[in-house]
Amino acid sequence: MERTYIATEDRYSQFYRAFEKRMLASGVELTESAVDATATFSIGFDTTAQRVLSVSARNVPTEYEVYYTIAYSLDSGTNNLLPQQTLTLTRDYTYDSTLVLGKAREEELLRKAIVDDLVRIVMKQISTL
Repeated sequence: MERTYIATEDRYSQFYRAFEKRMLASGVELTESAVDATATFSIGFDTTAQRVLSVSARNVPTEYEVYYTIAYSLDSGTNNLLPQQTLTLTRDYTYDSTLVLGKAREEELLRKAIVDDLVRIVMKQISTL
């Protein structure tokens, strides 16, 4: 994996940027083309969103869940080193409509923490190969 190509549809997603940064910090050379690479890390999909977990008696959301899902695989030439894996991590938080700005920032921080955890899990899987 000394020269790796990261195949993805979205080079601006939070996961891609964090994973790329972690790979570079680990000493892996990232290539711009799969032809030049000894391994290809493919991100099948990379999605994030939130959903309502609970509502008050007045039908106002009081708790949300933030989730991030990725699907990925690792190939080296014709060898499939890691078959496609799907990984979803979630976090929940309470919501108060009087604290909208603070809660938006909390959601952002939760999403970043989820991405950091996803990158850590994927890197651990790759390091065992």
